[in-house]
Amino acid sequence: MLSVYMRLRYPNMVAGALAASAPILSTAGLGDPSQFFRDVTADYERLAPRCKDAVRGAFHQLKELAENQDYRRIQEKLSLCKPPSSPEDIYQLNGLLRNAFTLMAMLDYPYSTHFMGNMPANPVKVACETMLRASGLLENLRDTAGIVYNSTGALGCFDLYSLYVQCADPTGCGLGSNSLAWDYQACTEINLCYDSNNETDMFPPMTFGETERNIYCSKRWAVLPRPRWLQTQFWGDALSAASNIIFSNGDLDPWANGGVRKSLSSSLIAVNIPGGAHHLDLRGSNDADPESVIKARKTEADLIAQWVKMERTRLRTPKQ
Repeated sequence: MLSVYMRLRYPNMVAGALAASAPILSTAGLGDPSQFFRDVTADYERLAPRCKDAVRGAFHQLKELAENQDYRRIQEKLSLCKPPSSPEDIYQLNGLLRNAFTLMAMLDYPYSTHFMGNMPANPVKVACETMLRASGLLENLRDTAGIVYNSTGALGCFDLYSLYVQCADPTGCGLGSNSLAWDYQACTEINLCYDSNNETDMFPPMTFGETERNIYCSKRWAVLPRPRWLQTQFWGDALSAASNIIFSNGDLDPWANGGVRKSLSSSLIAVNIPGGAHHLDLRGSNDADPESVIKARKTEADLIAQWVKMERTRLRTPKQ
C-alpha cells in the first residue's frame, strides 16, 4: 500500500510502484465488510467442501457448550490453560481460533515458512486434514489451531490472552511493539472493519464495524478513527489519472479482493497469480513455486525495466 501512496504522492521522485497484495480499496473503507472472512473460508472450501463444514460444526459445538456455561468441558476439549468464565472469554477464544485459520490462509505457500511462527508447506491442506480426522470436532479444532500456536508441540495448554490480542484489526495485529503501532494506525488511518457472520463464512458471528471501532479506539488510544482519510489523501478508487503501478494478487490471499484485480489502464496493471498466497511474488524463488508466480515475477521485472528506461530517457533529454 505504501508503494502505491508513494507513487501517487511523489510521481516526480518515484518512477513506478509494485503493490503486492495491497488491499488499498477495502482499507480505504470501500467494499464489503464480509469479504475478508468469506475469502478465508473459500480457501478451505476450495480444498475440500467438507473442511468448511467441519470447522463450522466445531464452532457450533463450542457455542452450545458456552451457552450452557460448560466452561470446564471447553477447557478440556481445547486444552486451555484456564477455563473461560464469561462471554468475553468466549469471544476472545473465538478470535484466537479464527485468527489461526486466517494466518494459514494468508501464508498458504507451497513450502514451509518461519517468519510468522513455523508454518508447514500448504498449511490450509494440513489444516483440513486435521479437521477431517476421525476424532471429535473440538479436539480437531484444537489441533488445527495448534498448527499456528503450538507448531513445536512445546505448549501444554493454550493461554487465551497471551497467544492472541484483540485490536482494531480483526484479522489480527500480532504481538509485541509492532502490533501496538499497527493497532494505533488501524485506529486512525487504516480501515479494517471486517465481520464474520457464520452465513457467508464458517466462523462465529463477530461484528467489527464503525461503531465497534469507535468504542475500541476511544477506550484503547483516546482517539477517534478518520474513516475517509485514505479516500481523501490517497484517492480511494479514483485511480484513473495515476500511472506506472502494478497491482499483484494471489487468488489464495484473502486480502486480494480488497485490492485492484483488473487493469485500469495500459500503465495500471493488475497481475493475478493463480495458486498464490499473500505477496508470494515478493518472496525469494523456491523450487516449489507454481509456474504462475514465476511468470508474474517476469512480468513485473519487464514492466519495472520499462519504467527505468523511460525515466533515464526523460532525465537525459535536454530541457528546452
